[in-house]
Amino acid sequence: MIHLFINALAASAGGGLTYVRNVLPRLAAREDVCTTLLVNDRLSGEVTPSKNVTVIGSPGPSGAARRFWFEQRNLPGIVGRSGANVLLSVGNIALHRSPVPQILLSRNALYTSADFLRDLCERGDYRLWLDTEVKAVLAKWSVRVADCTVAPSAAFAADLRQWTGREVVCIHHGFSHEEFFRDEASLPQDLQAQLAATQGSLRLLFVSHYNYYRNFETLIRAAGILKNTLQPRQVRLILTCRLNSKENPGNYQADRAAQLVRELGLSDEIVELGAVPYARLHHVYRACDFYVTPAYAETFAHPLVEAMASGLPVVASDLPVHREICGDAALYFARFSPQQFAERIAEASGSTERAADMRKAGLRRAQDFSWDRHVKQLLALADLLQRNHKM
Repeated sequence: MIHLFINALAASAGGGLTYVRNVLPRLAAREDVCTTLLVNDRLSGEVTPSKNVTVIGSPGPSGAARRFWFEQRNLPGIVGRSGANVLLSVGNIALHRSPVPQILLSRNALYTSADFLRDLCERGDYRLWLDTEVKAVLAKWSVRVADCTVAPSAAFAADLRQWTGREVVCIHHGFSHEEFFRDEASLPQDLQAQLAATQGSLRLLFVSHYNYYRNFETLIRAAGILKNTLQPRQVRLILTCRLNSKENPGNYQADRAAQLVRELGLSDEIVELGAVPYARLHHVYRACDFYVTPAYAETFAHPLVEAMASGLPVVASDLPVHREICGDAALYFARFSPQQFAERIAEASGSTERAADMRKAGLRRAQDFSWDRHVKQLLALADLLQRNHKM
């Protein structure tokens, strides 16, 4: 029997929370695992305890620095009192003196991305640059103190090995076709109306909040090129965000992207849906023709798997992680080249046979990702660490 303690205090939104929501029910379904989950008080109601899952809510402080200090001082005692024999830290930061063997989940590519730091300097966002550099020091230290570090892709695992000099294990994140497509309720009427207005055009979808590393400006410039080269066919770029700094999480400023849309005369071509409820997101995928992503930093990219499972061909920036996830279900372009981006979209959309082949390849590839498999591999690793610790 493994007693797994999951420190998810940093899982306030986004990938961390998604991870917990997918992994916890699969741990709860197993008879050979006892799980203790530590989350902040605001999210304790988001997860459901069961006979072998205990949820601990904590008023842990907000902010990375305060949370780091709180965890280093208080977490060893909490873990020890729980009776757990393996610690799983899901927030990129490890516990220095863990009382039990520790698995660190590392899933932030920004700490190893020279492109991101260069982008911040070019934008003059030195506060975010400094914040990233400080967190990167803690992230590198964490990989070095953890008993084992897990990355969600082989490409990111290789980056971490080169960055830290330590061994890193790849365990792919999962996907559940049944759960993703389960909710048959319709989209809100305003979103339905926006999508209905795009019928007859080439519909390109990009699922992301606005941030710098998703490289929106390259995407917008590519849309401008396509507008001119694909005439008379209309092009619509559908975003699940708004290019408004106040309507996106984090401290990313969307003003430059919004200004670029105006300068290129793309107000009709850019469709800003805003945030879409995750349970209804599959309707948006299936309303579009292609999935596109110009991101210059990624660790796994769940929307790629969601898009492939929805039958969308993919056009993606040429990153090792994108090739690892998509294989021949995608066409690739140099990540800062809007011209090549537009050419790949035109190439894929101009050949019905090519698009059909990519669609079939994507449907096959999406079946390779499983949360059940992820949990099985994670528990095998935890069991190995536990056994070695006893020897």
